Amino acid sequence: DLSGSITTPDVKLNLGGEFIKESTATTFLRQRGYGWLLEMEDDDPEDNKPLLEELDIDLKDIYYKIRCVLMPMPSLGFNRQVVRDNPDFWGPLAVVLFFSMISLYGQFKVVSWIITIWIFGSLTIFLLARVLGGEVAYGQVLGVIGYSLLPLIVIAPVLLVVGSFEVVSTLIKLFGVFWAAYSAASLLVGEEFKTKKPLLIYPIFLLYIYFLSLYTGV
Repeated sequence: DLSGSITTPDVKLNLGGEFIKESTATTFLRQRGYGWLLEMEDDDPEDNKPLLEELDIDLKDIYYKIRCVLMPMPSLGFNRQVVRDNPDFWGPLAVVLFFSMISLYGQFKVVSWIITIWIFGSLTIFLLARVLGGEVAYGQVLGVIGYSLLPLIVIAPVLLVVGSFEVVSTLIKLFGVFWAAYSAASLLVGEEFKTKKPLLIYPIFLLYIYFLSLYTGV
């Protein structure tokens, strides 16, 4: 007469002072050297960052820089040097892409042209500034030139309204180019250039004229 019962081994793990009961399968795997299959990685706090923080995008900083560019008058009290001294990539890229979108007119190739002119035009201004003795980095020039496209974006809807009036349209275009060029030049052309300022201001002005020509389809 054979009688009895089979019970599950009562195996407990000590994890930080807490005892956790293991199942037979868990115990079997550990005894055979396969316990590593049961290990769980701790969550890394770095993996739980918001997307904007992961991409290093500061919306408040971008908004402040936009205001600095659109309102370049020193009397308004903005610390405009932050656009140059604390450059970023995503803000200027967003401005350039938005300008490209409103410049399409059914020609998708204009988008690549505007981005190309932004990158290589900024490189030209950077090289010229360095030759003239300016202490400026390429990233700073890229950011300033990109943000300073905002005045051309502002005048775009106005041009749609007054496009049939040639004289008014021309005046608005000139105003937008001067606004953009002044905003960029006031940030890039420092005291270190002294009497050489026109040598840098002139190509900046021409660069924004070319940007406007891409928008108007000239």
